[in-house]
Amino acid sequence: MSRLYIMRHGEAAPGMPDSERSLTKQGEMESRAMGTWLDNMLANDVRTTLRIVASPYRRAQQTAQWMATPLGCSVETLPIITPEDPLEPLIDWLQQEAAHTPCLLVSHMPLVGALVGRLVEGDMRASQPMPTATIATLEADIWAAGCATLKHWQSPRELLG
Repeated sequence: MSRLYIMRHGEAAPGMPDSERSLTKQGEMESRAMGTWLDNMLANDVRTTLRIVASPYRRAQQTAQWMATPLGCSVETLPIITPEDPLEPLIDWLQQEAAHTPCLLVSHMPLVGALVGRLVEGDMRASQPMPTATIATLEADIWAAGCATLKHWQSPRELLG
């Protein structure tokens, strides 16, 4: 059974180009709170093998760094997880790279919502709402449409009050 943590980046400021938008102070607080939460939730064996993979966009990289710091992990960049990227190459990547290794994927809407919907419900039109800095924890034997179970849903709003 493999575990995948799918996270939307923290709140970001408006601006152009989209790829250069930065986290707001609120986005930093959300990301820091979620990093602490995940650090407290993970078993030691998961923490030592966790891969953190982020979109190349600035706000996702910043969020991933806030997640990596308490976990003592490094951040990898995955170019195929920007907001409008198709899911099929990502699902192929998950089947190869995340089959036996827990992975935290930090990306954007609509990609993260569509990925959760596809993996859990199996429907190409399914999408899960994902507020900023929310993490959906999925488990599966294989990363394919309709094969995952949503195990946990955590929003920073519950942590920050």
